[in-house]
Amino acid sequence: MTTPLLEVIDLHAEADGAPILRGVNLTVNETEVHALMGPNGAGKSTLASVLLGSPAYEVTTGTILFQGRDVTALAADERAKAGMFLAFQHPESISGVSVTQFLRQAMAARRDLDELSVLEVRLEMGDWMDKLRMDPSFAERHLNEGFSGGERKRNEILQMALLDPALAILDETDSGLDIDALKIVADGVAAVREHRPELGVLVVTHYQRLLAELRPEFVHVLVDGRIVESGGPELAAEIESDGYDRWRS
Repeated sequence: MTTPLLEVIDLHAEADGAPILRGVNLTVNETEVHALMGPNGAGKSTLASVLLGSPAYEVTTGTILFQGRDVTALAADERAKAGMFLAFQHPESISGVSVTQFLRQAMAARRDLDELSVLEVRLEMGDWMDKLRMDPSFAERHLNEGFSGGERKRNEILQMALLDPALAILDETDSGLDIDALKIVADGVAAVREHRPELGVLVVTHYQRLLAELRPEFVHVLVDGRIVESGGPELAAEIESDGYDRWRS
């Protein structure tokens, strides 16, 4: 039997003593695209953050396995180095640090190297920026400083491409994007998956419009900290039409 890329077993987590996740079970295999949907406050972004080891949350029960390895107690940087990636809903800006500088450090850590040459980083960045239709001057801008919503999200996709993860979690990557920017992000994810077909993807979203571009095989509904139903793309269409009323207690 093939080892799942990600296996979440009876995961409970809280913040400041308040329970948020109440027994999440989820399995993602290589090559698969999963969508996680749910109403506001259901715990979707919390799950994304907990999977990547955010110190803002405490896992009280349950296990997170990545490629068969128990990573529940690992720090966020260790999970990233192992091949887990999170595209944030609201990426932070870092004044004084260029996109190139940031990616040079992140790429070296991912590859377990002391450092990478600037030339090597620039060559790899240039290739991917061309694929993602990004202006070359973008590389010298300070990370996310003054970026539009679309630029921030496109920068997250650039990071995903260069860090070459085994699992990518996209936390509401479609938030605040117009239809053109959404298409660019979706095309970017498709380009990364073409480069790395085995990439597993978990997309956290409120809307079907991104899913129409990414075409997930599996859709999960998260309500009150639990996955209450799983299905195929038709489940997303039902949510778009009828909302979440039938799953609310």
